[in-house]
Amino acid sequence: MANIPYKIYLTEKELPQYWYNLKAVMKELPDPMLNPATLKPCTKEELKQVFCSELVEQEFNAKDKYIEIPEGIRDFYRMIRPSPLIRAYYLERMLNTPAEIYYKFEGTNTSGSHKLNSAAAQVFYAKEEGITTLTTETGAGQWGTALSMACAFYNIDLTVYMVKVSAEQKPYRKAVIETYGGKVIPSPSDTTEIGRKILAENPGTGGSLGCAISEALETAAKTENCRYVLGSVLDHVLLHQSIIGEETRIACEKYDIKPDIIIGSVGGGSNFGGLIAPFMGDKIAGKNNIHFIGVEPASCPSLTRGRYAYDFGDTGKTTPLIKMYTLGSGFMPSPNHAGGLRYHGMSPIVSKLYHDGYFEARSVEQTRVFEAAVAFARCEGILPAPESSHALCVAIDEAIKCRERGEKKTIIFGLSGTGYFDISAYMSYNNGSMSDYVPTDEDLEKGFATIPRI
Repeated sequence: MANIPYKIYLTEKELPQYWYNLKAVMKELPDPMLNPATLKPCTKEELKQVFCSELVEQEFNAKDKYIEIPEGIRDFYRMIRPSPLIRAYYLERMLNTPAEIYYKFEGTNTSGSHKLNSAAAQVFYAKEEGITTLTTETGAGQWGTALSMACAFYNIDLTVYMVKVSAEQKPYRKAVIETYGGKVIPSPSDTTEIGRKILAENPGTGGSLGCAISEALETAAKTENCRYVLGSVLDHVLLHQSIIGEETRIACEKYDIKPDIIIGSVGGGSNFGGLIAPFMGDKIAGKNNIHFIGVEPASCPSLTRGRYAYDFGDTGKTTPLIKMYTLGSGFMPSPNHAGGLRYHGMSPIVSKLYHDGYFEARSVEQTRVFEAAVAFARCEGILPAPESSHALCVAIDEAIKCRERGEKKTIIFGLSGTGYFDISAYMSYNNGSMSDYVPTDEDLEKGFATIPRI
């Protein structure tokens, strides 16, 4: 083996003190969110009716490249961070590739994913503001789990609307959320007006993140001293996840690792955006020529087959209008096993970077994803989450290309979480009952028809 250790750990003193704000370095900013009633840019005052004040300030911040992480949040981070950057020596050996492969592993905390990075921040700010109750949505359950952990730590009540198909597929994830004190409601439900409306229009639906967001927003609006928090998509969430990229950058500088390719899974975009943030900032400044690849499921192809347009962030059409790559807020994805990648839209920052040609997007079918996941588990000893395995799948593809072309490249991918609550999915793959769900053009047109004409 080379001089680079298998696991690169940073010390507590190397824990980043600042988040990296991509908007401060972008040549062109994403278009602003619009009030759907007036079609004018949303004001801070309007958003503060839904979100915590400091989060709104971060959402609008396009000036400060670095935003300080408060000590109260760093205090929480010290329990779970820094996370390791791992050289995948055994994966390299299995693939017989000249490529160097590294993965930034975010699954070392109890929630099992990167989601805790933003959950801790959002709950901390809610506590500082005197908020006593939060509502949210969750797909695969990673965000709900992370938020329940943070709410328990900061002593705030939580209601989680979990996509119904995920709640059915992952009862143990639901149990963990409840163990930390969160209340879980499968969505769509009969507990909200929008939930009842969606059920009436789509009997038997397995739900979507858009549905769950609508229910969480309605509950937040009707509950005293309550705010809604979102696990992906919005700019402030991507900002919090930039700690992943900052730690990766520090580790690369420490061991003189120069990445040629950086790969991340994309659902709402905050995980991918957080991983690439400082590296993308340098690329925008002309300081590197890294090839960035965002990988999404073929069953919910927002970037690769979506439209760049203003759209609602939820199925109930209650959110501001967001300029993003979207399949339409009315799109109902197939019940694939990558529950955290079932959102119809994409982060405005990620969407703008993609639209301007700064990275490549690919979609992969879930059987290929699980083939990669099983191979990785057998050689590296970690059972990866289905979401994370999208990035892993393409990292393997790129490493094989290096072998075939005789090229030595350095590949980094984000292993954003573990798959220990996804055993039913692995069972489906192992027994041969897993199939690939790829929407037809006709399926997509039904979703596109729900995009507002602006």
